Amino acid sequence: MNPPLLCWNCHERTLGAHFCSSCGKLLQLPQAVDYFTLFEMPHKLWIEMSGLERKFLQLSWKLHPDNFVNATERERELSLKHSSELNDAYRTLRDPVSRVEYLLGIEGTRKEGEHKQQAPPELLEEVFELNESLDELREAKASGGDLAGLKSRLKSAEKNFQEKLGEVDAQLQVAAREWDAALQSDAATRKKIMALLNDLLNRRSYIRNLVTNVQKELL
Repeated sequence: MNPPLLCWNCHERTLGAHFCSSCGKLLQLPQAVDYFTLFEMPHKLWIEMSGLERKFLQLSWKLHPDNFVNATERERELSLKHSSELNDAYRTLRDPVSRVEYLLGIEGTRKEGEHKQQAPPELLEEVFELNESLDELREAKASGGDLAGLKSRLKSAEKNFQEKLGEVDAQLQVAAREWDAALQSDAATRKKIMALLNDLLNRRSYIRNLVTNVQKELL
């Protein structure tokens, strides 16, 4: 539960994310406000998209700067701040993968620049073969060799890794449901699920980079 905010105007405490429940003024956003709080929702990973969009449109209209043209300078600035934060929150929360990354970030499990990029052990052989094929294609391009066979092999490898990407996404969905079910569980249970989510994101990032590299070479 987020702590109550103190309204800058009437100095009453309120649990609202955007407007004071006592005087109706726009609130000063706290430094550590998170995107889930901006939409007044719990830290769940399964979000009903039509509900999120409906909430976004409602809040966007209420917070739009056009509604504050005759307000004080402070309220106009707060309107811009709220609108900007809401847009960032919506872009993040509507995407299942960025939603998981963001949740792990605010929970302290995932930090920018610390994402692991090691090849998953069970994929080492396939990754080695893929890198060999990529090297052969680059050499063939440089020497004017036959590219058709090499490109065909790489397209097959790309399809294979795309399928693996789909498998990881399915596993992320399962783990996301586990997280939601464990919101009221003990810290150790939640920590275990967060570790699983983090490992799946690392695996997804690695495979996605492989696919991107292949696609670049096939252009």
